[in-house]
Amino acid sequence: MTATGTFGLSSEARNLQWLLGNLVEEVPGVRSVAVVSSDGLLLLSSDPAQNTAPTESPRRDGPRGSSADLATIVSGIGSLTVGAAGLMDGGGVKQTMVAMDEGSVFVMSISDGSLLGVHATPDCDMSVVAYHMALFVGRAGHVLTPEVRSELRKSMESTR
Repeated sequence: MTATGTFGLSSEARNLQWLLGNLVEEVPGVRSVAVVSSDGLLLLSSDPAQNTAPTESPRRDGPRGSSADLATIVSGIGSLTVGAAGLMDGGGVKQTMVAMDEGSVFVMSISDGSLLGVHATPDCDMSVVAYHMALFVGRAGHVLTPEVRSELRKSMESTR
């Protein structure tokens, strides 16, 4: 988990960190996860595991670099799909999925305008990933108040 430890965080913020940790640990094929605010700032994330021996080259599971890269991708996809939905009179965007040769990216709206993004392996069960994302959104949506978003943002900034 990239967000700072639980010291000094409210119970709501700690609960969101715990929910995110469960999403990463319990869903097969999930490489990394990011929660991004409606203005594109990273609120919560899980960095890809770097399981390498000293003689091995680093394994890249997530987007190039860091969880900030996933946040940028999620924010961009979210903005693009909202614009597309507006042009097509499609209403609100609930979920977007991009399937690639070497993985998938899922983006799901959270009730406050924030976005949940997941980078997964190419062989993941997409329906399982989407189901667990919907569970996270259902549990996190009412907790992401302006105060908690501010707290999480400050927590992420303090880790840099």
